[in-house]
Amino acid sequence: MVSTVLLLGFALAAAITDVCWKKIYNWTTYPGILTGFLVSACEPHGIGWEESLLGIVGCGLIMVFCLLCFPMGAGDVKLITMLAAFLGWYHGLECMLWTFVLAAILALSIVIWKFGVWTLVLRGFKQIWFLGAYRQWLPLSAEERQALQPDMFLAPAALVAVTIVEFSLFR
Repeated sequence: MVSTVLLLGFALAAAITDVCWKKIYNWTTYPGILTGFLVSACEPHGIGWEESLLGIVGCGLIMVFCLLCFPMGAGDVKLITMLAAFLGWYHGLECMLWTFVLAAILALSIVIWKFGVWTLVLRGFKQIWFLGAYRQWLPLSAEERQALQPDMFLAPAALVAVTIVEFSLFR
């Protein structure tokens, strides 16, 4: 119970700073990683220090790989590592996957809100027609490229993901 309250507190702090300042600060993640490890090791019915360490290393390495391959910040890496310190390897991985799915839904919602469903469907059909006719994608304008780069708020998605995983909402 203590670990759940602490985990939700750290995730909430990260979500607030991510939405307000578009940053996940080290003063949230580093103490969160350490607290997650210590609570996991000391709590009588916790996951144990081995599982916590496995979550930190496993999820942390996956996120470092994502950092190298995709446009994301190092705060996102530390955020998921912090969550895995509390949750362990299996639940940390589940939380990471939920976070990505929820963040993608949020980003898609933002794009739909900006353009509208009808505009996106028409542009999609135009792209498919152009691909069929000319064997290449229709180049996007600068405005279209900019609109397809919505702010990716990973921390609020992670907060919802933690709630889903910690309270077994979809099992």
